[in-house]
Amino acid sequence: MQITDAHIHIQPFHMMPPPIAATFWTGKPNREELESLAADPRKLLARMDADGIARVGLINYVSPDLMGFTEEANPWILRYASADPSRLIAFGSVHPRFSRDVAGDTARVIEAGAKALKVHPPHQMFRANAYQDALPTLADLYRVAQDAGVPVTIHTGTSVFPGARSRFGDPMDVDDVAIDFPNLTILLAHGGRPLWMEAAFFLVRRHPNVHLEVSGIPPAKLLEYFPRLEEIAGKTIWGTDWPSPGIKSMKLNVDAFRALPLPDAAKQAILSGNAARIWT
Repeated sequence: MQITDAHIHIQPFHMMPPPIAATFWTGKPNREELESLAADPRKLLARMDADGIARVGLINYVSPDLMGFTEEANPWILRYASADPSRLIAFGSVHPRFSRDVAGDTARVIEAGAKALKVHPPHQMFRANAYQDALPTLADLYRVAQDAGVPVTIHTGTSVFPGARSRFGDPMDVDDVAIDFPNLTILLAHGGRPLWMEAAFFLVRRHPNVHLEVSGIPPAKLLEYFPRLEEIAGKTIWGTDWPSPGIKSMKLNVDAFRALPLPDAAKQAILSGNAARIWT
């Protein structure tokens, strides 16, 4: 099985300001190892081999005012993923509040090699549907991604980072995005956990273009959060959020997921098949 972990965090850690870095590194005794992985993609590829992971989604996004990630995060991740683009899926980003040409910047990051885009409302401090009022240029990001056939992962759920606005993580805002951009492939990162799982489940069933992405949810909690997960197994994407606290390895999360009482066909789709259709 060619497992895709569609959501891990190998980022330009050096950009994080001290309060953000302190929060990020809390509970991670392997900081030196993670920084070495960020410095050398070959080391990450070796770690993936050891964990039995074929591909990973490298989540990166622009958030200079909160997380410290400037627009230079895009060339950083594109250079990193160029070590093996068949296995390292580069997530690019355009922040509408910091871009004078959202459509052009989005097109350029896609042309440069981004295989997906990340929108992080709690960290970028706008709602996923803010194009309807305060941030009209956000629509340009969605439109260009839709036209290019590039999926957009949208963070749903809370965040514990200093200054993050968790209220912007309500997945119901994505209802508008799915309606207004019906051909855009949307992944709901974290499934709205820990507050809005029912809303996320509704959106996945309601909209053909919306998918559940389960990163950040402990496998032992997955069927508690989504008791009808089997119904949407064909639209669910595997992700771990590694190396977030409590996630010791990509492999251990996969092993815990495989132990769940789900049909083998559902596990195959979630771990491998669905991502293979999105990223051919």
